[in-house]
Amino acid sequence: MGRAHEVRAASMAKTAAAKSKLYSIYAKEIYQVAKNGGTNPEGNPALKRVIEKAKKEQVPADVINRSIEKVNKGAGEDYTVCEYEAFGPGGSNMIIKCLTDNVNRTVTSIKTVANKTAAKIAGQGAVSFMYENLCVLGVKGYTEDEIMDTLFNADIDVKDMEQDGDILLIYAAPTDLTNMKNALEAAYPGINFEVDEIGKYAKDMVTLEGSDLEAFKKILTMLDEVDDVSNVYHNVNL
Repeated sequence: MGRAHEVRAASMAKTAAAKSKLYSIYAKEIYQVAKNGGTNPEGNPALKRVIEKAKKEQVPADVINRSIEKVNKGAGEDYTVCEYEAFGPGGSNMIIKCLTDNVNRTVTSIKTVANKTAAKIAGQGAVSFMYENLCVLGVKGYTEDEIMDTLFNADIDVKDMEQDGDILLIYAAPTDLTNMKNALEAAYPGINFEVDEIGKYAKDMVTLEGSDLEAFKKILTMLDEVDDVSNVYHNVNL
């Protein structure tokens, strides 16, 4: 969805393997967030948010509950967030976010994808300066003026808005996410957030065609098959 495109939202779905990976990603995220901030969603906003996202993506309740119960039982697992930057064909670039319990395994997997595709691993900072760390909410049935007025009155600095089909995407600083949701829920009871993310979004997008587009899609497909990859942020209009 516009700059908010993520490989998880774009290509996860239908096969048993894809569903298994989706469940695994959320299981790790829920476990780590619960371990860091507590297992009560009402006292841990980050946990509440990731559980809501998991439910929207139809992650089974037992997957969610098992992850929380592992924390309550004192399981010794620990996951590290790793980010890798890469260049692709035709001026494309990406930030690959991983959640892993074995960094060496993850590095090897990412390098294997690069060796088999048009991706080239970049040094830290070579790509990330072209991205912004933002939160994004997506809503249906509201105009830009309605949303802007509501958030302006709540003293929230909206960084950008864009229309993607029938969804209005609103970008702001990650620290404003909770206040932004609270303001919109107060103004429009029952409002549904079609998109609810915090991530890195490209400042400028590119459009690929022909062989460059096919080569880029191959990179995304192979990254999607790496168990430790949780998100891929990129600058390509798809």
